[in-house]
Amino acid sequence: MPPFEEVVAEYGPMVLRVCRAVLGPTDAADAWSETFLSALRAYPDLDPGANIEAWLVTIAHRRAIDVGRALTRAPVPAETLPERPATDPDPADYDPHLWAALKALPPKQRQAVAYHYLAGLPHAEIAVLLGNSTDAARRAAADGLKTLRKLYPKDDS
Repeated sequence: MPPFEEVVAEYGPMVLRVCRAVLGPTDAADAWSETFLSALRAYPDLDPGANIEAWLVTIAHRRAIDVGRALTRAPVPAETLPERPATDPDPADYDPHLWAALKALPPKQRQAVAYHYLAGLPHAEIAVLLGNSTDAARRAAADGLKTLRKLYPKDDS
């Protein structure tokens, strides 16, 4: 296997093109760097017969996606700050009927609804949190939502 420096010299431009294709020219350099840092760590264990180009493209693709995700989570500066809400507002003050309906749900249904519909967790992760199966977590979320629709009818007027 060639020394890692030669791999960078030979495949660096191709990796940069992949990163630019996924992220655009502005953020591609970060993904390029992350790609070769990851590759450097894994290179000693790489199979001598491996297709280095395909291996690097796979890493570049994943790092570019990671950089893109990180950019979407980065704070954005604002010219003006929003008004500060009251300190320690009680969520029940916003819609006491909704909170009463949520409180009426059995604990596992309430948790499943909150974890899935508010936090966006998949049912498999909810199952781990609740100590049951994925199917049971899915059922608890569905039953909880069905009960909420009965207890808290939508006001269309």
